[in-house]
Amino acid sequence: MKIKRQDIRNVAIIAHVDHGKTTLVDVLLKQSGVFRENQEVAERVMDSNDIERERGITILSKNTAVTYKGTKINIVDTPGHADFGGEVERVLKMVNGVILVVDAFEGAMPQTKFVLRKALELKLPVIVCVNKIDRPEARPGEVIDEVLELLIDLDADEALLDCPFVFASAKAGTASLDKDVPGTDMSPLFETIINYIPAPEGDPDDGTQVLISTIDYNEYVGRIGVGKVDNGVIKVNQEVVIVNHHEPDKQRKVKVSKLYEFDGLSKVEVKEASVGSIVAISGISDIHIGDTLCSVDCVRPIPFQKISEPTISMNFIVNDSPMAGQEGKYVTSRHLRDRLFRELNTDVSLRVEETDTTEAFKVSGRGELHLSVLIENMRREGYEFSVSKAEVIYKEDEKGHKLEPMETCYIDVPDEFSGAIIEKLSQRKGELKNMSPASGGYTRLEFSIPSRGLIGYRGEFMTDTKGNGIMNTSFDGYGPYKGDIQYRNRGSLIAFEAGEAITYGLFNAQERGILFISPGEKVYSGMVVGMNAKDEDIEINVCKKKQLTNTRSSSADEALRLTPPRILSLEQALDFIDTDELLEVTPKSLRIRKKILDPLLRKRAYYQKKNSN
Repeated sequence: MKIKRQDIRNVAIIAHVDHGKTTLVDVLLKQSGVFRENQEVAERVMDSNDIERERGITILSKNTAVTYKGTKINIVDTPGHADFGGEVERVLKMVNGVILVVDAFEGAMPQTKFVLRKALELKLPVIVCVNKIDRPEARPGEVIDEVLELLIDLDADEALLDCPFVFASAKAGTASLDKDVPGTDMSPLFETIINYIPAPEGDPDDGTQVLISTIDYNEYVGRIGVGKVDNGVIKVNQEVVIVNHHEPDKQRKVKVSKLYEFDGLSKVEVKEASVGSIVAISGISDIHIGDTLCSVDCVRPIPFQKISEPTISMNFIVNDSPMAGQEGKYVTSRHLRDRLFRELNTDVSLRVEETDTTEAFKVSGRGELHLSVLIENMRREGYEFSVSKAEVIYKEDEKGHKLEPMETCYIDVPDEFSGAIIEKLSQRKGELKNMSPASGGYTRLEFSIPSRGLIGYRGEFMTDTKGNGIMNTSFDGYGPYKGDIQYRNRGSLIAFEAGEAITYGLFNAQERGILFISPGEKVYSGMVVGMNAKDEDIEINVCKKKQLTNTRSSSADEALRLTPPRILSLEQALDFIDTDELLEVTPKSLRIRKKILDPLLRKRAYYQKKNSN
């Protein structure tokens, strides 16, 4: 017989990037008494990864739990970026409702639509939390209308249109049910969760059923499966069967060695857990997302939607440049292979494939940000390797026509830049679908564009809009191939010989374009040291010294004025490299180089390619 666990609520927090999800979780933890009065607590305590803290984005979904008036509220903080959409899709299977956080000024943004659609597909009730209500430019009335319009656009049930609205300032730690009356603490939000989110239900006397929705990884205990107990009871030392809805042949007996529930930021060991509890299970070595743990005498997998397929791939290659092995701790193909396959333990949207050479691996993900976060993580761990330009993954339809991934791209820019943006994206095969005025002198543009048209565009976009533009994208399925796109209309400045860059050589080189290096930096033949002002590659000698005579002294060099070089970030370097180039990534440096370092072989390959076309 099914029962409702009134002492538990399971809820996910979903939102567009930067609308305050993680800060909201912080304040819920603080006000529920998870921390001691005098405890030092970092801001955005749920973003535990260094890159999450630096960039202010959530990459991995996190579980936490608070207790309010005797009811345990399990909270899942989810990422807002489209590249980490695979995380959002899965965790929603663990919860019975969602809190949709919307910025009181920005309103409903593209990613809001993406995450909300996922919640509505699972028929989950929604609480709308209008955050940052204390911003001077906040416009809560209009934002309510925008959210209701969004719900109507997504064909939400009529019952969902009556969803409760809570007005909060996560930073100040207050919430209110009336937009014009400031709150004093977060209790209105706590009360709304308990009154509006349904209690989990299931049959405690039925066979065990736990669907694994997230995988955690720990060096000491290995893989940890996190999921909700749908039916029955799960106990320590219980023998269970692993099955999977999408893999009918999978059926294996395993033993539950340790069982945890969440309490605040920590996991607490428990002997058993019943219906509605969110648990973490360790001791099962090859547990995967989408697996169901069942009783031995009642084997029934729980249906689970397939994770969205990757759309972009890159080759991760053992570094073979003349400077290889000088700065990294892990440099061999075995190191690279082990690290990439270990990433699959926690990241389900990633694919790693062996290639026809042991020196390179094809890594596929959901977008450039997804892959750049992996590169940055590996770099910080001491890995040294090279990566190729990101390329999209093509498919074919039944008739053999080439299909490519398409994106819907939403852009908010100041009115004076809209013409330049339309022109740029049209060159990249973008099609303008909609153009409407937004608030504060901004225009909102909506494009349908191939994913490859956006590769390498973000840096250019920030330059074109003087840092004032906002660009968001969401995957929009596969469409017919749109034709060739020229990624770059500038060539590279390539070092002609190995050595150390000299002021005199750089001074002559800077007339040709923008430099990426400073005097004193080591270079090698085939390394890209700058960007040409024209669309052709040029070899230059940056190690060239001035010939000294008895009338010239070396101190005359000091009069040469060098323009400061452009130092590329990881994202900018990934955007800049062309298809015949690689990015050399080490813990200390980022260097762009040609795939073929030898100038003669490079020219030969160029003419062969030209003639074959």
